[in-house]
Amino acid sequence: MHYLRTAEDRFENLPGYPFSPHYLMVDDFDGGQLRLHYLDEGPKDGAITLMLHGEPSWSYLYRKMIPILAMTGLRVIVPDLIGFGRSDKPTARADYTYQRHVDWVRSAILQLALNDITLVCQDWGGLIGLRILGEHPKWFARVIAANTMLPTGDHDPGEAFLKWRAYSQSTPVFQAGRIIQNATLAPLSPEVVAAYDAPFPDDRYLAGARQFPMLVPISPDDPATPANRRAWTNLRQFTKPFLTAFGDHDPITAAAAPVLQKLIPGAQGQPHTTIKGAGHFLQEDQGEVLAQVVLGMCSRKIPT
Repeated sequence: MHYLRTAEDRFENLPGYPFSPHYLMVDDFDGGQLRLHYLDEGPKDGAITLMLHGEPSWSYLYRKMIPILAMTGLRVIVPDLIGFGRSDKPTARADYTYQRHVDWVRSAILQLALNDITLVCQDWGGLIGLRILGEHPKWFARVIAANTMLPTGDHDPGEAFLKWRAYSQSTPVFQAGRIIQNATLAPLSPEVVAAYDAPFPDDRYLAGARQFPMLVPISPDDPATPANRRAWTNLRQFTKPFLTAFGDHDPITAAAAPVLQKLIPGAQGQPHTTIKGAGHFLQEDQGEVLAQVVLGMCSRKIPT
């Protein structure tokens, strides 16, 4: 498999991102390996908080939350999905599939021997994380789902998503920083916009970002639908704490919150929250608020 690796100097002196890089290798399913980057902050013996980003962001999205969580004693793990951030970037769009993304993150969890995980997932971080949750529910202690869903293609994805999907395929210039700015409420500084663009020096690095919208199941015959339906079988029996924390200005995922709350038993009686002043990338708009939501969940005792 042919891939590109973004030069390290692209990640120097990014605002609000002083974290040390860590790497592990994952199978590329083509006879080789890919390097996956992750952050590992806080005490090594701390309770695990795994935070998964989505499209077209990377671990930079969680920079406001990481110090707040780590300083309370949590061990905060934040991977860059393959194709994003400091992780390797296969150059052929066909090399990216929903199943491979799930397998790459699952491999990272196994290699790092993570357990009793608090999962924080947004956007594609939820499509991947909730799938793994459904396949391995015993690995997880609790979940905070933010602006995300586990789709099966059985329901209309909505006009906002279809417009985004069409744009992602038709725009001649795919600018990650601009896309994130357009899906946040607060204005981003030019330096922050540039930080979101840092992993992608040119269009050759963007195959994963371009492909992601096409991998979301929007019809019942999607290749990922059977596995997602099987995952839902376990999600419908998941009784550990499950909290939704959605931004109040996200037209893409707003309808998902009540569905998750209704179908997942662990969501019953939880203090679900709508975070005010937050768009799709609520970690950017209200990261400090979302961090406090996570801390509140982690302080609650899990029912036995």
